[in-house]
Amino acid sequence: MTTPIKDRTAIVGIGQTKFSKGLDNTELSLACQAIRMAIDDAGLKPCDIDGLSMFSMENGREVEVARNVGLGDITYFGEIGYGGGAGCATVGHAAMAVATGQCKAAVAWRARKRSAKASRPWANVQQRLGGYHQWTRPFGLLRPVDEIAMLARRYMHEFGATRDHLANVALAFRKHANRNPNATMYEKKMTRDDYMKARWISEPLCLYDNCLETDGALAVVIVAAERARDLKQRPAYLHSFAQSIPRQLQVMTNYFNDDPLVGPSWACARLLWQLSDIKPQDVSVAQLYDAFSPLIPLSLEGYGFCERGAGAAFTEGGALEWPDGRLPTNTAGGGMSEAYVHGFNLVLEGVRQIRGTSTCQVDNAESCLVTSGEGVPTSALLLRR
Repeated sequence: MTTPIKDRTAIVGIGQTKFSKGLDNTELSLACQAIRMAIDDAGLKPCDIDGLSMFSMENGREVEVARNVGLGDITYFGEIGYGGGAGCATVGHAAMAVATGQCKAAVAWRARKRSAKASRPWANVQQRLGGYHQWTRPFGLLRPVDEIAMLARRYMHEFGATRDHLANVALAFRKHANRNPNATMYEKKMTRDDYMKARWISEPLCLYDNCLETDGALAVVIVAAERARDLKQRPAYLHSFAQSIPRQLQVMTNYFNDDPLVGPSWACARLLWQLSDIKPQDVSVAQLYDAFSPLIPLSLEGYGFCERGAGAAFTEGGALEWPDGRLPTNTAGGGMSEAYVHGFNLVLEGVRQIRGTSTCQVDNAESCLVTSGEGVPTSALLLRR
């Protein structure tokens, strides 16, 4: 199999707005701010950008962004669906467009305002349900947390995972956020006792097993590798990229196949490592999609860091923690303690690790795995120096 984009493109600019609950700006305004910051960070001008890649949930915002930021002629634009599964794919598609000459400099971004409860899809109780939701939501699986709670209970039953293992995840990411001034939980420390006493959201998941609904926006700029070497930031090369919709997937309620605990990460990982010279044992640091804490052990297994059923035990002994863990993970705090912007903040933290500018910088980080949602059609990136 050919590897047409391996190391042929690089992320050279990053930008993010403030993270908060209840920002006054519109999603369009937030998107434009983050994109302009990323362009400035790269040392480019808005007229240099001729490619756009975004989440389909932003509803056809390409024209508005291009006009308001003052971009040049756009020769590539694309949208990726499925929310949390799209983050890495927006970057991957932009990289493919640059590598194949469809554009010279592309921006990928996510802007999101979901801190208000009424903005969340499951709050629309008057809407008639259709599609796959009609088979689950009338019977009590109203929110994503309820759907993941089912998988978490199954995982505990099959492999002996406990709430202490989930606490290992939450505590590691909170520790990292406590070092990150831009994180929502920057000055909010948490103990294991705090975790165990937290209120239930959907058993066995408590308050601290959940991501933070956040307003904010983030963006990255991608150019060809040759051009990246002449710009002002250390390039983060896109070494490998993959997407997957595994056979017979049911979105978020993958309960009806032979093994509900083998999610989209497994199919995504097969292609990602097949296209890569770097393997799981070589990865220096990881940014794993963490809308909910049980997704971390599932992803550790799916992406090959441990055997099937060993993901919970992998979290023991501070394995996910900076600086001494064997796989420092979500080193800016992730979706659970930095911000939840559909996982796009994980991409930016991956770039910081490659640049050497993270607030929890892993020494000599040569590579960083970044993943998108587990439970939905997903994507992943492998960045390297």
